[in-house]
Amino acid sequence: MSVFASVQGGQDGAESHGLGSIADIPDFITHHLEDSRVFEFAGLHFDLNVFAMEPLHLGPLVLDLSPTRQLLLIFMAAFLCIAIFVPLARATMARDKDHGPRGFANGMEALVLYFRDNIVRANIGHGADVFAPFILTLFFFILFMNVFGLTPLGITATANLSVTAALAIIAFVVVEIAGFRELGPAGYARTIFYLPAGLPTLMKPVMLVIMTIVEALGKLTKPFALAIRLFANMMAGHILILALVGMILVTQSLLVGGVAVLIMSALMILELFVAFLQAYIFAMLTSVFIGLIRHAH
Repeated sequence: MSVFASVQGGQDGAESHGLGSIADIPDFITHHLEDSRVFEFAGLHFDLNVFAMEPLHLGPLVLDLSPTRQLLLIFMAAFLCIAIFVPLARATMARDKDHGPRGFANGMEALVLYFRDNIVRANIGHGADVFAPFILTLFFFILFMNVFGLTPLGITATANLSVTAALAIIAFVVVEIAGFRELGPAGYARTIFYLPAGLPTLMKPVMLVIMTIVEALGKLTKPFALAIRLFANMMAGHILILALVGMILVTQSLLVGGVAVLIMSALMILELFVAFLQAYIFAMLTSVFIGLIRHAH
């Protein structure tokens, strides 16, 4: 439910959200940020439990693949990517080379070329065009999920650590496979089992153990940083906005409400900028990591 749709003036509005005092605001924030099997929009409640599936038991691991409201937004973001870029790609292929694109197609082509030239090629180097579709997909998929949180739907899938961790793991797998294919088995092994040149013979085993641990941790910190950065930035803005909404519902004061609305308006503009920025940073850093491992020397 949108944070602005949550503001239902009067005592009934506060009671409907269980807000009797400022101490109840953290629970109010948690309720709106956590995932749920109830999709709320414009006062309507859609119970997603009707689509619930039996959990999959893989040894000690239990996987529940039942749909949730955040999962719906993830599929909506994926559908939006397909709905925009598949027709654009077909129109580009069918277009006469002597006539450039117009309107929306022209803007999207300019954005795609910017990413290819200034992000993908600049950071990856030779053979970079192979990774351009993946980097562009990451950017737009994350961007759409970020922006959905600013619409009346009010659901931001990237404010869920599980979602950002999954994206980071996918990026990590692509990075490592890219390095393995470029360097070969021996070259890739040296990105983990690293031994500085010129060491005395007695120091080589010790340094090999130390540097192996350091290099292995270095590989793991990259997806960790991607996941935490995206999650924390998208979560922080929504917490601030929801806290202000909670203050309005608790105090029911015109003065507090007026000031809160002004602050929220500024925060929403900032959140829109952050939505684009975080998608850009995630895509750019993935390109940087691919370039680093493919040119490990």
